[in-house]
Amino acid sequence: MIIAQISDLHVCVKGSLVYDRFDTGMCLERCVQHILQLKPAPDAVLATGDLVDGGSTAEYRHLREVLRPLTMPLYLIPGNHDDRAALCAEFRDHAYLPRPGASVCYAVEQYPVRLLALDTVVPGADGGALDTAQLDWLEAQLAAVPHMPTLIFMHHPPFKTGIRCMDEIGLTAVSAARLGEIISRHRQVECITCGHVHRGIQACWHGTTVSICPSTAYQSILDLATGKFEASSNDPPAYQLHYWNGSEIVTHTVVVNT
Repeated sequence: MIIAQISDLHVCVKGSLVYDRFDTGMCLERCVQHILQLKPAPDAVLATGDLVDGGSTAEYRHLREVLRPLTMPLYLIPGNHDDRAALCAEFRDHAYLPRPGASVCYAVEQYPVRLLALDTVVPGADGGALDTAQLDWLEAQLAAVPHMPTLIFMHHPPFKTGIRCMDEIGLTAVSAARLGEIISRHRQVECITCGHVHRGIQACWHGTTVSICPSTAYQSILDLATGKFEASSNDPPAYQLHYWNGSEIVTHTVVVNT
């Protein structure tokens, strides 16, 4: 099984640029075309949040237009730049999405690897959290199917990356601690994959691998000294491929050059 992951798309209204520099819609178009040319084709695409830049209906319409060429199933979750209600309304034909406004957590069961989506969005905040209801749901889901290899996907990473400005708006310590306890009890979790930081980063965490996907829009400059966030004009769009080889998930970062 091959899973393509796109993250931090930051699609804006047609004709607009993010930071007056990045045509995020065009960058996403390039990534979509790159994915469509892969052989073998991915079985599914995960889009892990910050799908649009401002959460507007017009942005979600543009997003839908850019994603329309994808021929494989597409699974969406929101990030801190998203609006749950607007997302669910525009993609209301995606049966796995809840009623507009509800937390976007769901299970995808039809593949060799089980996919569990978590919604870390806190409305009005840049940082993320997982409430008790979602964490209880996750524990019940993992307990119900203990021997099925599982990939969890969410927007905010649960560990400190060393990029302090992003760590300050990451997953809350309370949420990360409870999530870590759950993961430690369920060894079938092969990988947790996230976004948010605009860089490819990996960590071993509570007995599993956590992978952060780079952005289709723009990458952040690595700064472990001051911990500031600065968008790079030199790094191209990128996405990740998660390959289930029958024993483990292997993650490849794919750079989409012009």
